[in-house]
Amino acid sequence: MQGRFFADQTVKLSQVPAFRAEHFPYAGPYPWLDRPDALERVDEKLQRGELTQEEAEQCRCWSNHGYIILKKLVDDHTLDAVWSAYEKAVGSGRIRLEPEPAGVDDPYPGRFLNPHKKSGAFCRILKHAELLRWIRLLMEREPKPLQTIAAHKGSQQGVHSDSIHMTTYPLGYLSAAWIALEDIHPSSGPLVYYPGSHKLPYVFSKDVGLGEFDLKREGYGPYHQKYEPYIQDLIAKHNLEPHYFHAQKGDVLIWHANLLHGGSARKDLQYSRRSLVCHFFVKGSFVYHDLAAARSRAQYMGTCLLRDDSGAILGLGRKKHPQT
Repeated sequence: MQGRFFADQTVKLSQVPAFRAEHFPYAGPYPWLDRPDALERVDEKLQRGELTQEEAEQCRCWSNHGYIILKKLVDDHTLDAVWSAYEKAVGSGRIRLEPEPAGVDDPYPGRFLNPHKKSGAFCRILKHAELLRWIRLLMEREPKPLQTIAAHKGSQQGVHSDSIHMTTYPLGYLSAAWIALEDIHPSSGPLVYYPGSHKLPYVFSKDVGLGEFDLKREGYGPYHQKYEPYIQDLIAKHNLEPHYFHAQKGDVLIWHANLLHGGSARKDLQYSRRSLVCHFFVKGSFVYHDLAAARSRAQYMGTCLLRDDSGAILGLGRKKHPQT
């Protein structure tokens, strides 16, 4: 890894036997807010005028708890335009949603992976100046989009850390933003997260007995059988308490690469939970997927397609970057 990678310890990717965490060194540089002196550095930056009081408070929250909440970060007009474009793409057939019913009376379709590749409207959030500013502050590196997920309803996804699905070398240079596209009802299955869990050791496939080819051969069955119970045991062992993101429209929760989170139970299937999740890595980090034992095919901002009202592609937001 040379040139555009910033890892302290060089890795020859051509010699990595498989893209799994055990084949990468546990080496820095570590994100500044993950380091032992993080709170002292926050105070120093505040004293030098490099941080405002609000920024310093949020940096402390990130270091101590693994997340920050930004109230009304995205305006209603932007959110409505993005969701309208999404619904239009669904109606035209450009985006096809699977049913994924949680019950016989579930009126909402399933999630869609990477809608920004089908509708350029999502770039209004991916490139949102304030969102990127906060991630840049937390990472001290330039953020780059990795993945987006749009949803009409709560996912009820098992508790997990993103780092087994989207792994960076060096570790920790991944963040995710959960954006509420409407007021979130407590019975809709809000995002659940466990403050402080980001300080636990990273859990990767090898740690729970998942083999290199399990995902390819058996799908997510072994993951549900081995990884998710392991995480539940960790939660019980460390007496971690769940928090629920009862967000208002435009609120954003940004979480740490290793924060445990998931989708809580949908107590009333009639409530929607319109949301967008944006995952970001940083320029100069190497991205792979420990669970799939595969390198990432992430592209930079060029993945934002620009379309006219008929759906015709007008061009790309930026030229594609070589794969990492």
